Amino acid sequence: MSESLTIKTTFRAPAKEVYEAWMDSAKHSLMTGGIAKIDPRVGGKFTAWDGYISGETVELDPYSRIVQLWRTGDFDESDPYSRIEILLDEKDGETGFVLIHENIPAGQKDDYLEGWNDYYLDPMHDYFSNRSE
Repeated sequence: MSESLTIKTTFRAPAKEVYEAWMDSAKHSLMTGGIAKIDPRVGGKFTAWDGYISGETVELDPYSRIVQLWRTGDFDESDPYSRIEILLDEKDGETGFVLIHENIPAGQKDDYLEGWNDYYLDPMHDYFSNRSE
């Protein structure tokens, strides 16, 4: 049976900057430290973390919502894609960030929770804290 997780945090940046950093190849690469190649439109394919992550963007609501089908090199070939949904809510120049990750292969939830924190959220906090105002 698949698992899911939800992570909430806040970034010191406008929602537009957070959205663009997720959907732009160069910015995503700078933000995470791993190479990303992103076709930033619905139906666009992407890879991140030097090809470890791959998928397709299925819904976009600019500056507020991103939905992607998503998988890593740790998925078995028979595992279906998982689904991530990112919700952005800007208030006073800061952006509330909610990541909902569904359909994680059974037994892998804790690994992905640690991975999101170590390889995305921590680097994102650094990236947005150190950006030029």
